[in-house]
Amino acid sequence: MVKLVIFVGPIGSGKGTQAEVIAKKFGLIHIETSKLLEEKFNTADSSDKKMAEQKALWHMGILNDPSWVTEVLLDEVKKFADEDKGMALSSSPRTLFEAEKEIPVFEEIYGRENIFVFNITLSEAESVKRNSGRRICEKNRHPIPNFPEFKDLKTCPEDGSKLITRALDNPETIKIRFKEYLNRTEPILNYLNDRGYNILKINGEQPIEKVSEDILKNF
Repeated sequence: MVKLVIFVGPIGSGKGTQAEVIAKKFGLIHIETSKLLEEKFNTADSSDKKMAEQKALWHMGILNDPSWVTEVLLDEVKKFADEDKGMALSSSPRTLFEAEKEIPVFEEIYGRENIFVFNITLSEAESVKRNSGRRICEKNRHPIPNFPEFKDLKTCPEDGSKLITRALDNPETIKIRFKEYLNRTEPILNYLNDRGYNILKINGEQPIEKVSEDILKNF
């Protein structure tokens, strides 16, 4: 029985899209780290200096303080784990520090045999191309990829809310975020390998349906 699915990959690789697919298929909760952080930023007191510093990093495309992100993520995970719900995680863990703190907790909750890890690969050029025109829905952040078949969409097909473009999704910031992924996120793959995980590598440059098909073959 699927309990926890972790998606690792650079910006634009489709982590959120595929997490949504898997969550619906297996009745999991999709937890998107960037959404959790944005909610913290939006509800923070304007005088909170630490939060202002974290928000500034976020806008620059630099990964936030790993200890803070870990705290936010684990609070959310434990909340749903207490309800005996499985999860699909997009964008966590994002640093080696986070992996070392989060993975043991995941194993304690779900058991290693119920944790699946997918590495969705994507080139920098494709990352910039996809994200420069990517949109999300205003209500629930459902991702709308920058693919021709979605160009005429005005509202989210999932919940009907308005589609918006994030300030983060510009070529300069995307390149920074891609480098952050290479330097700070990719090392977690070695950590997971050393811990005995069979990381399933998926070609993220394929159409969405083919990526989903390749992922589902592993369950």
